[in-house]
Amino acid sequence: MSLRKLPFGHVKAWNNRRLHSLSSRTLGGLTARRNIHQQPSAVLSSCPPTETEPSTSSNPPLSFPCIDKLNSRTLELDSGPEPSYDKVVTGYETFEYPHPVLLDHGGILPKLNLAYETWGTLNSNRDNAILIHTGLSASSHAKSHPKNTKPGWWEEFIGPGRHIDTNKFFVICTNVIGGCYGSTGPSSIDPADGERYATRFPIITIFDMVRAQFLLLDHLGIDKLHASVGSSMGGMQSLAAASLYPDRIRRLISISACARSHPYSIALRHTQRQVLMSDPNWNKGFYYKGIPPHIGMKLAREIATISYRSGPEWELRFGRKRFQENQSPALCPDFLIETYLDHQGERFCLQYDANSLLYISKAMDIFDMSKSATDKLAQQRQLNLPKLEQILKRQSVDPQTTAKVCRSVAGMPSALETHTQPANQDDINSKPRLSSLSSDPAMQDLVKGMERITMPTLVLGIQTDLLFPVWQQKEIAECLRSAGNKSVTYYELDAMYGHDTFLIDRVSVGGAIKGHLEYV
Repeated sequence: MSLRKLPFGHVKAWNNRRLHSLSSRTLGGLTARRNIHQQPSAVLSSCPPTETEPSTSSNPPLSFPCIDKLNSRTLELDSGPEPSYDKVVTGYETFEYPHPVLLDHGGILPKLNLAYETWGTLNSNRDNAILIHTGLSASSHAKSHPKNTKPGWWEEFIGPGRHIDTNKFFVICTNVIGGCYGSTGPSSIDPADGERYATRFPIITIFDMVRAQFLLLDHLGIDKLHASVGSSMGGMQSLAAASLYPDRIRRLISISACARSHPYSIALRHTQRQVLMSDPNWNKGFYYKGIPPHIGMKLAREIATISYRSGPEWELRFGRKRFQENQSPALCPDFLIETYLDHQGERFCLQYDANSLLYISKAMDIFDMSKSATDKLAQQRQLNLPKLEQILKRQSVDPQTTAKVCRSVAGMPSALETHTQPANQDDINSKPRLSSLSSDPAMQDLVKGMERITMPTLVLGIQTDLLFPVWQQKEIAECLRSAGNKSVTYYELDAMYGHDTFLIDRVSVGGAIKGHLEYV
């Protein structure tokens, strides 16, 4: 009988019957010590039956240490403390925004916490700040510091005399909303009932992430950034920031990103989500009092890792080498590339919150800088603004604060249009249009959506990137130029590390960043 063909109620009943069988045969009468919502049996169901094979069998059964390892971890998680994701990263500061936050698709967060870390010193003019936007699963810990001496995810790029020079710049990095490393996300407590949000957390967008970051900048007294810098999903955020707040950003850097998500990357993230949500321990997102969906997370990470690196690198690094050349082939990880993917999944599966992965990856999927898409979001926010006003009224917030919250958080058009309109209509009509793609309505729509991005911009692509192929960075650069941006620099690197090149290639990537920050 196939699980995917069963209604949910039948699946639950079927799993319960399997649990009863397993509890007497496999678990040895294990009594779970944690108050869990879901049954662990579905994960443990991969254990081989205890019935012995007939003695007349031609061959003995294969062993599956990889499956045994997953089952052992399930048992450990069933009896141990629940994972605390915010303890994975320490030493960050927390910005607490006490007012409700309206999100693009109508959800409202009663309040907002944003984890952030800083390096360098803000100058007297408060105009030397650089905001670094992170990728999907990164924390605010981009660089080590006295409060957390562990190397950060961009350790070699940031620091005194480095590519992002903290002798010159005040560097800020946040954990995005929806994350699990100190910022408000699905694993956070909903103040309405004291329980974790889980999948009651509202859908978020890249633009929502950026608005939260600019609330932090307001809190820090930073009116204008020297630069907005981002890679991968961070490159999406930097584009969104430049469009939302063009008068608050002097320079823009977008690395290995896109201006709108395309089918291939959407399909990859969809597959990861499906694998994760198919883990019975996911329990529709309500797993925080039980066993986390570690198997689904492990497999999702393995799929993602395939898109993060490149075939040429793996040919040189692994080739067809096996982990143990002298042993017979096995169905568990056998080739070195298999053991590498297995290791990546193992490292990640309990270090990041599953629901955060779902929500943030979906935010990447729905990202679209096209004017029709951003106009639709603006209309939705306008329609949902009364909900925010009602909450503020119930909380007896003073009128001045109410006006400020509605303007800066709800994204009222007036707050976004200050000092950003062309001098006259002739300026719009005279802008050059794309030559090869000008007949594509979708491309024209994207050009119009990027007209507000007029600051000097660096766009960087990697030829071996599978997740965000270089034609997507070319699309960004061409659309910006066609929209009237006269200072667009496009670099294309022939590196073998694929999408992850921005984490590895200090010379090429770092050199391009430094040049744009200091000499443009």
